This record gives sequence, C-alpha cells and structure tokens, in this order.
Amino acid sequence: MLLIPAIDLKDGRCVRLRQGDLQDATIFSEDPVTVAEQWYDQGARRLHLVDLNGAVAGKPKNEDVIRAIVRAVGDDIPVQIGGGIRDLDTIERYLDFGIEYVIIGTAAVKDPGFLQDACSAFPGNIIVGLDARDGKVATDGWSKLTKHDVLDLGRKFEDYGVESIIYTDIGRDGMLTGVNIEATVRLAQHVRIPVIASGGVTDLTDIEALCEVEQEGVEGVILGRSIYEGTLDFQAAQEMADELNGDEQE
Repeated sequence: MLLIPAIDLKDGRCVRLRQGDLQDATIFSEDPVTVAEQWYDQGARRLHLVDLNGAVAGKPKNEDVIRAIVRAVGDDIPVQIGGGIRDLDTIERYLDFGIEYVIIGTAAVKDPGFLQDACSAFPGNIIVGLDARDGKVATDGWSKLTKHDVLDLGRKFEDYGVESIIYTDIGRDGMLTGVNIEATVRLAQHVRIPVIASGGVTDLTDIEALCEVEQEGVEGVILGRSIYEGTLDFQAAQEMADELNGDEQE
C-alpha cells in the first residue's frame, strides 16, 4: 500500500482545505520544500502536489515552489502534480523538469478529447482525478456536481490509457471522518487500472481497512490533514502497511 503525503500549495505555502474550500485554508508551513524533505525522510515513496491557485486560474500558479520541491526530492521519489492543467504544453513542461505523473481532473470531464490526447502524447504519465459525491462526479474545484457517474467515467478513461485513478470522496475530504472504503472498492472493481483513495483518512484504522482491500485494486492513499494535524503518524502508518502487506510484496 502506497501512502502518499499531500502538499497543497496556495500562495507558495503548504495548506490544507476543508472540502475543497479555498476560503477555509489552514496554513501548515511557509516552506513547502522543507515539508517535502520531511516526508521523504520519514519514508514517503511518492509525493502528491496540488496547485490550488492553479486549479482556480486554469494554469500553473505555484510553479517556482513546485520546481524547488522536485529539485529537492524528485531524483529520489516520484512526484505527481494536479491543479490547473489544461493543455499539453503544461504537461510537457512539468514532465521536462522532473514531475513523474500529471493529474488531470476537471479538464478530463469537460474535455475528454484533451485527456485522450494527453494519454497518447505522454503514455504512463497521466493520472485522472475523479472527485465525486454520492457517485456523481464534481468539477471546478468541487463547486459543480455533474450527472456523470463515476464508474462510467472511470471505465471510459481507463480505455484512454490513464495510468491510474485518484478517487476522492469530496464529502469527506479534509474532514477526518474516515475514508469511504465501499465507494473506493466499487470503483477499483469496475476498472482494471489501479485506484488511489483520497479523502477522509483519520488514523491507523483507515490504513488497516485500506490494506485489507489492496488486492481489489486499491494501490494507495493520499494523506492530508491527518498527517498534518497528528491524528496519523505517517512513518508508523507506512511501517504498518508494509507489515500487513508483506506477504504480497515478497
């Protein structure tokens, strides 16, 4: 089970939001590079970056600090980035300076042709982010709920060639209310590519529950508020996940 610390970037700082609300941001650090190095030192095997300003603007807005993070840890562990990615030039620029995976969310739903082009141009580097409430996909920073069913879109995007799917239950994100195991597994069983859980992780109980369904296709989980507020010890969680899944990894 891959435990992936999230570093959400707003105005060059590391923050966390509640349910995607930019007005409800908690600043955790003025120095995201140090945060990235901290998670790497604690055993992180991948980092998840989100350009929150970029998601609103539709183009990268925290690129300087993203580059600095990649310079600091990108040679050692993969870094994935989402937020404001709307064209192939942006993807190419990110990949050129060392980002491993680019996450396409809103643009994938609104312009599936763009996602298809991205998968063709950069095979193996594209992850799609599906954010949903009650099985329906949301877009535009979760402000708009569509009629698209998350299972149908998951299978469609799989056919395009995406590397994996990040599934976020937006009703739980940043709320420390427990991960939505049932919905995550339902999606993982519906597609053949890996699914990464996101939203609501609180403590070791959630990690244990996710490890139990790893064989269903749940490859990893993105960790945010829990590891910043201390309800989950990242290092202990990764060690426990490795122990629980040791037999499968050997």
